[in-house]
Amino acid sequence: MIRKIYSKSKKPKIGLALGSGGAKGLAHIGVIKVLEENNIPVDFIAGSSIGAMVGGFYAVTKDVKRVEEIALNTNWRQMLYLIDPSFRQGLIGGTKVKKFISDNIDKTNFEDCKIPLSVIATDLKTGAVVIINRGEIVPAIRASISFPLVFKPIEQDDKLLADGGLSLPVPVEVVRKMGADIVIAVNLDTNYFPNDHKGKLGFYKIAINSINLLRYHLASWNIIDADIVINPKFGYVHLAKFLNGKDIIIAGEKAARESLPQLQEIINRKVITTK
Repeated sequence: MIRKIYSKSKKPKIGLALGSGGAKGLAHIGVIKVLEENNIPVDFIAGSSIGAMVGGFYAVTKDVKRVEEIALNTNWRQMLYLIDPSFRQGLIGGTKVKKFISDNIDKTNFEDCKIPLSVIATDLKTGAVVIINRGEIVPAIRASISFPLVFKPIEQDDKLLADGGLSLPVPVEVVRKMGADIVIAVNLDTNYFPNDHKGKLGFYKIAINSINLLRYHLASWNIIDADIVINPKFGYVHLAKFLNGKDIIIAGEKAARESLPQLQEIINRKVITTK
């Protein structure tokens, strides 16, 4: 008697590495929307700074429409309410921002996420990359978005945690180690030079540009091992775009759609066949 051997195809696990970049991070929402529309599941997420916030909201809810609503329904009054002046280590204390995050995702632990999540922060004392994937999500996101001089860093376990973009702006290696067979990197720093160097450079601009330049070069190294890199294109993006960022989301959608044929080819090539 001859036994038939049936083959089963197993789809590869897909990971998203969501980069840092302030208000440009609203483009992450557009990328996720396009993946959902094309039935491309996200199995793992790692995010730095704004990538941690968008990625965290999505990992908890698995509802990109809800994440988009939160982004687009924030107004000036709400934004001003989030500012709590600090006189130590940063202009903004961050307590109200932490409450804003908590109000939208509740006091969820990493273990309760609908999609496995890792949040990236930087230890200002040692310069080390800090990967947070256990315990409460809210303080982890709050640490990851702590841009130097703007937000007060977080003291935790003898570490001084600040913006993840300072050490790992596009956390490709992290989401790969989480178990992703295919890593999609969303890099928000590709068009830094054409858009962010215009105009006279004063003291503040020099300081911010110096940090952005470091992140730009770090990001270019981070994405080398990604299977596909999505590079949303937009002009100069200021903080006010947090209040009127529909065009940033659309830029993310456009970049993701342009990458779809390449992504689908990679997925088809990496389908795992088992007997």
